[in-house]
Amino acid sequence: MAGHSKWANIKHRKGAQDKKRAKQFTRAIKEITVAVKEGGGPDPEANPALRNAIQNAKGVNMPKDTIERAIKKASGADADNYETVTFEGYGPNGIAIFVECTTDNTNRTVASVRSIFSKNGGSLGTNGSLEFLFDKKGVFVLEKEKIEMDLEEFELELIEGGATKIEKEDEFITVYTEFNDFGLMSSKLEELEIEPKNSEVQRIPLNTLELPVDDAIKILNLIEKFEDDDDVQNVYHNLEISDEVIAEMEKEQA
Repeated sequence: MAGHSKWANIKHRKGAQDKKRAKQFTRAIKEITVAVKEGGGPDPEANPALRNAIQNAKGVNMPKDTIERAIKKASGADADNYETVTFEGYGPNGIAIFVECTTDNTNRTVASVRSIFSKNGGSLGTNGSLEFLFDKKGVFVLEKEKIEMDLEEFELELIEGGATKIEKEDEFITVYTEFNDFGLMSSKLEELEIEPKNSEVQRIPLNTLELPVDDAIKILNLIEKFEDDDDVQNVYHNLEISDEVIAEMEKEQA
């Protein structure tokens, strides 16, 4: 997973500088709305899902007043009604793609996702057809500069909080937990007074497929088409992302 987390962290670093900011804000507001309506109300102290959504909104530099407006709207009578839907399919060269959406119009979302698959050499499959290829994990992205304690001591604290894997990049530390330990790690980071850049449950591929650089870039461009759709919250895949692929994508985005 090192390639996946490294590429995700590069996007964390660059994302707020371009058109992705508006998409990140939309995604964060939807997460807040769902957390308020399904997670237990507008009080973050009593609603762990909302606490997590607020952290993620701060992680994409959403202003405090925008966060507060989103919470207020979500708890009012005119709140948007969102439904969570998932799609599973294959891209070119047999790459498995799992798409999670939050939408107020399922028909629109189905048509859009199907269109992106079909126009880019992929095919939409039946729900449940890819479940066995992914494992749900808690994933926490931490900024190194915000960690003041000794890193070795910090790693021991993370392990106590349920960490099963810790990956260190230049600016970030990515921590993985079992799905059931997501809350435990959230509590541990609160105890250590460390606010994650991002924290969420992700679908991690059990095995990855490596493709030639040109083919891999086509897949990542397809992934970005999904991510650019307003209804899409998360996209998971089993492409092996090598350093060569990352270098080529960084060149394209420079």
